[in-house]
Amino acid sequence: MDTMILIPIGMPVICGALLLFSSFREKSFLVGRKGETPSAREEGPGERKNSQWLWAYVSIVLGISVIVGLAVAWSGDREILLFTLLDTIPVYFHIDSVGRLFVTVVSVIWILSAVYGFVYMRQEGNEKRYFGFYLILYGILVAFDFSGNLVTMYLFYELTTLLSMPLVLHNGKKESVMAALKYLFYSLCGAYGGLFAIFFLYRYSDSLTFTAGGTLNLTAVSGHEGILLIAVFAALLGFGAKAGMVPLHAWLPTAHPVAPSPASAVLSAVIVKSGVLAVVRVVFYIVGAEFLRGTWVQYAWMTLALLTVFMGSMLAYREQIFKKRLAYSTVSQVSYIMFGLSLLTQDGFTGAMLHVVVHAVVKCGLFLAAGVFVYSFHYTKVEELIGIGKRMPKMMWCYLLLSLGLVGIPPTGGFVSKWYLAQGALQSQTGVFAWLGPVVLLISALLTAGYLLPVAMKGFFPGMGEAERGGCGDTEKDWELQPHRKAGESSEPAPAMLVPLILLAAMAVLLGIFPGSLIAYAGEIAASL
Repeated sequence: MDTMILIPIGMPVICGALLLFSSFREKSFLVGRKGETPSAREEGPGERKNSQWLWAYVSIVLGISVIVGLAVAWSGDREILLFTLLDTIPVYFHIDSVGRLFVTVVSVIWILSAVYGFVYMRQEGNEKRYFGFYLILYGILVAFDFSGNLVTMYLFYELTTLLSMPLVLHNGKKESVMAALKYLFYSLCGAYGGLFAIFFLYRYSDSLTFTAGGTLNLTAVSGHEGILLIAVFAALLGFGAKAGMVPLHAWLPTAHPVAPSPASAVLSAVIVKSGVLAVVRVVFYIVGAEFLRGTWVQYAWMTLALLTVFMGSMLAYREQIFKKRLAYSTVSQVSYIMFGLSLLTQDGFTGAMLHVVVHAVVKCGLFLAAGVFVYSFHYTKVEELIGIGKRMPKMMWCYLLLSLGLVGIPPTGGFVSKWYLAQGALQSQTGVFAWLGPVVLLISALLTAGYLLPVAMKGFFPGMGEAERGGCGDTEKDWELQPHRKAGESSEPAPAMLVPLILLAAMAVLLGIFPGSLIAYAGEIAASL
């Protein structure tokens, strides 16, 4: 029993709930003439005091939770029993190597997005509600990552869906509410597929406790392999819904564009990874890779993953709304991870874990960059970003480095993760998929370059006459949105928005230059499974 595990889980949940029900009233930052942004006027004393109080509260709670959570996670195997549902089904937490990796990713992304959100959410309003759910959701995600068995994981998986939905519908507009309902419907339908599998896994496993290599009772399974494979495939489809895998992917391009940008960042970087972790737990910690190797489930899983990779890249390439383009990109990139897992090889699994980290860093940064465009100029379409590098050179350099990381160009982290994914495919002995996988990944990388890099190229080099009809020249729209600035003056975002982007861009590069420790850690996990 180790009660320290409960601090990073309980503290943000309790403090977030207290914030939601507190008497704190934030002042609207949207008062003023139409089109005026928060940076275009001075804050009043009451607004400044309320903002500082909220920032301090969230920072202290989140900071303590993250520090304790990481200290507990990396100090060895720990566990604690909460209660028992049935005689053989405890609800308890147990920290293992995979949980450490995922909770570290969650914590880093959560802090950087919170700092960014302190400024961005002034424009959205209702900061108290946003950060209340933001804190609660962090505690639930830590609990999900620390889950010790399949039932505990399922409980917090459902809570993750319910408590992330308010971030999607935050502004209360009709399209936001409909997007949130779509997200809820897809996620719950997927979760029921996972629940269907849990019933059968309980029947044919020695226990539902996460054990490297699996817990299937092969004697009990004998003669019932067919129904168990169907149940496992239902779990892959169900939990794959949260990860954006075909056919339950449509919620992603609907939910991301309407959510506040810091919420989109954590949805794309972290929330979708809860589906990945659920798949890892089912396949490698309950069923076992050997049971699925060479079955129709493995080949169907690889087919769906590659189809999602290609389809997501194509749709992103065609999309002109920038945040929606990034959402389709998430659909594609997360299925890189799913493909690596489906190979059931050590290099494939290592590449998948590396891409979990790289994609979280890169996609969080890209959505935060998209938020800067919206916050500063209300630009949402790709064609509006022509010439924006003239106004925001620092921010656009961050965007460029992040884009290179997602494409997989050395020396960024994306190159390392995709290298291991390709090696895992070539060594997998899966017939046509051994060469088809690397081909699809290469085509997807070219498409990724096609929908990300032109934004940076035209942002820095708009061409003759392009700046006047595009993004950030001294246009009439610019002066309406930022009447306080002088001609030729830089429009870089506030430090609280720019610093997280700089850190994320630096991490995207450093993960490629110094990948050794992460590769070794992911390789140890893969070897144990």
